[in-house]
Amino acid sequence: MSDTHTLVENAFRHDYGKVVAALTKRLGPQHLQAIEDATQQALLTALTAWGLGGAPDDRVAWLYRVAYNRALDVLRRDAKQASVDDAPMQVAAAHDAPSFAGEVQDDLLRMMFLCCDPAIPIESQLALALKTLCGFSTEEIALRLFTSEGNVLKRLSRARDVLRESLQLEAPALAELLPRLDAVHRVLYLLFNEGYQSAQSSDLIRVELCEDALRLTDVLAAHPLTATPETHALLALMYLHGARLQARIDELGDLVLLADQDRSRWDLDAIAQGLTWLNRSATGDRMSIYHLLAGIASEHCLAPTFEATRWQEIAELYQMLERIEPSPLYTMNRAIAVAQWQGAQAGLDLLRSVTPPPWLARYYLWDAVLADLYLRCGNHQAAAVCYDRALQHAPTDAERRLLQRRRDAVAALEPCH
Repeated sequence: MSDTHTLVENAFRHDYGKVVAALTKRLGPQHLQAIEDATQQALLTALTAWGLGGAPDDRVAWLYRVAYNRALDVLRRDAKQASVDDAPMQVAAAHDAPSFAGEVQDDLLRMMFLCCDPAIPIESQLALALKTLCGFSTEEIALRLFTSEGNVLKRLSRARDVLRESLQLEAPALAELLPRLDAVHRVLYLLFNEGYQSAQSSDLIRVELCEDALRLTDVLAAHPLTATPETHALLALMYLHGARLQARIDELGDLVLLADQDRSRWDLDAIAQGLTWLNRSATGDRMSIYHLLAGIASEHCLAPTFEATRWQEIAELYQMLERIEPSPLYTMNRAIAVAQWQGAQAGLDLLRSVTPPPWLARYYLWDAVLADLYLRCGNHQAAAVCYDRALQHAPTDAERRLLQRRRDAVAALEPCH
């Protein structure tokens, strides 16, 4: 049963969004809540069925059939008028079951655009896409969007209400969806980030989420209407960050910081692909955050050593990011680069010049960076206080272990009383 649980959990992460997207295309976005519930029930059914008879060869098709039948049963039971009752059946009859070898991928991308309806506030767009397509828990979404779980639930409810009131049975044509591309980019970026540095307590890296985000972005890059410089830059960023994934965790499952990573473990093919996409992104007259973030990632990937990194260029790229999209997180990262370039005190002075907004109060990295800079400047007491705060809010076991080791090292430096 433990193997079955692992298999179903894997199916949830990999296949949940595909099934929801295919069913939404077939039954219509106004039935999204029933579709989500039916997909969840299909996964629960799989726990028993796959445990007894083994997993099917095409698990997505199996989940689709079970979820589809359950969704139809619910729609029939809940419908009070014959005209309403007939509607989902008419839609169902109009489409054959999707071909899961290829069509589902397009359905998933189409659903991503549907979630980014401009009638839905941007925060709710992100929450809906991360929940519906990526299977994120409300806790994970709250951590990624720097808000509470209660707010996430409200955002999801508002977004579903908008879709429920829509009379469209399918997503509009792709050409009509292009104004939503920026929001789709942001959702894919958040999805990749969740894989690269997970909010789940037991999993620091979730490679499958990075792969899903990269695959969906690659679909965008392959379509002539969505193959924009911003799409190319986002794909470059994912390849360049993904190249370093395997070096970020040691054999014990602990986090390895960039300064300590074995660069021979970096994926050179992924770096080459990232640089190729970065070159392709250098067209047009718009400089997006993805261009700048990919530029920063390329500096790290091309540096022969941590010490030989071009920290001045990285600091300047972060400063450009702050101008395009002001954020204390970009200032924090610029402070790290400045500390490497001009010394720890310069980085600390920059960071202390910023008053962090309330939403950063529970963000552990802000305190972790402060602690490191205080430690390098010789202020052990301030470093200890900041490490203690960071430990309270670190989301994963691996990050807590790293912070605890650093906190213990500071304690060893503090004078005995």
